[in-house]
Amino acid sequence: MRHFTFRPPLTLSGRKYKGLRGWAGKPLHPPLTDVPITAYLFAAVFDILSVALHSSHHEVGRQLYVAASWTLLGGAGVSLLTALTGWADWHRSSEPGTQARRTINAHAITMILVTVLVLVDILVRFAGYSDRGWAPAGIVVITAVAAVLVSIGATLGGSLVYDYGFNVETAGDHPVWHKNEVDVLPGQK
Repeated sequence: MRHFTFRPPLTLSGRKYKGLRGWAGKPLHPPLTDVPITAYLFAAVFDILSVALHSSHHEVGRQLYVAASWTLLGGAGVSLLTALTGWADWHRSSEPGTQARRTINAHAITMILVTVLVLVDILVRFAGYSDRGWAPAGIVVITAVAAVLVSIGATLGGSLVYDYGFNVETAGDHPVWHKNEVDVLPGQK
């Protein structure tokens, strides 16, 4: 009896290409979201630790502050592509007046607010506080608020998939429930 299968989940052949939205059953937006979400959460942790450790471990506090700054910058870079693919999903996949569209709008507004906060955070860090030994209190607050909001936005985005099945497509058959040993690939029955 086989216990693993990799080919069907990784196959793009037989899946309809949908531009910025990705492929049928393999959307681009959800996996891209992991990078900025993780980056913003780690940046908040790094900033808080830099403040907590700066008096006893000055160099560690500095390194954590620098790590938070570069982590935010990386997350913001990926969030641009994430926002573009999210917009494509909103524009092409949702109907006005539906609960899914209202949830998408709440998700989008939350994530736009997070992006604005992160951009302000980055500008303040690199323009005025790049040589600091630890994170200034104002920056810690901005980073922590961004982390809380990105968690809320991620929860809203997750509910689109898990509660509404938004943009969830299968290979046409439901091979996950088959007990046979044959891989069912996209476009096959």
